[in-house]
Amino acid sequence: MTELTYESTLRELVTDQGVLRYHEAGQGPPLLLLHGSGPGVTGWRNYRGNLAAFAEHFRCLVLEFPGFGVSDPTDQHPMMAANGAVIRFLDGLGLQQVDVIGNSMGGIVGTQVALAHPDRIRRLVTIGGMGRNIFSPSPGEGIKLLMEFTEEPTRERLIQWLHSMVYDPALVTEELIEERWALATEPETLAAARRMYGRAAFAAGQKAAAKSDTPPYWAMLHKLKARTLITWGRDDRVSPVDMALLPMRTVPDVEVHIFPNCGHWVMIEQKAAWESVVLAFLTRKDER
Repeated sequence: MTELTYESTLRELVTDQGVLRYHEAGQGPPLLLLHGSGPGVTGWRNYRGNLAAFAEHFRCLVLEFPGFGVSDPTDQHPMMAANGAVIRFLDGLGLQQVDVIGNSMGGIVGTQVALAHPDRIRRLVTIGGMGRNIFSPSPGEGIKLLMEFTEEPTRERLIQWLHSMVYDPALVTEELIEERWALATEPETLAAARRMYGRAAFAAGQKAAAKSDTPPYWAMLHKLKARTLITWGRDDRVSPVDMALLPMRTVPDVEVHIFPNCGHWVMIEQKAAWESVVLAFLTRKDER
């Protein structure tokens, strides 16, 4: 396979709400990879280390959500913009059904799309974040640090947040800090982050959710049709692992795999083990 680089895999899709940028690699059944949130995050940074393994089996499509500095910006709350972006993306590429891997926010978005459009998602893999806190305080430590950075973006606060994402602090390298800092402090990206994680915006979102007549997505998981694999780091300080209990009991066709000595970035910190588990799940013959 040709070496997978940022430039060689980057593509653009023009839509009626701006350009969606994505990375494409491999051939086979379509596999959509959705990234998480946080300072300086991109789909490429979430999945660049895993792309080669999955591209041997799938046509991998790593979508860059609006509001994170790669696809065209959005005036919406980035979480609210993401679901529509997924459907526009699938329609724009003429894809009726895909498998989905979603990290944190990306897992929630994938779940919401699968609930709203059950014919579009065949199998769903989530990485942390999906569900709700049962025993642990909410929001978690990593989310609080993310809010602090968003309110007052300093290099020190970025480093503190990055350390909350991992079990092994050696993963927080100078290279990682610098690439995250550059994008996280770009004005439009920072403004979008504040619409999502600024203290006032976060509190307003929580209040609006409590008053809404629409049930939260986690209360609708019993309606999920996609065969689902939930993956989690046992030592996750952003989305504590007890959050997995609710989807584990309510998603009709679900498997759960928890990785030891691992924080929020399971696909990075337990790369080989995670890839093995996910590939086995996605390539298993459907007995139904």
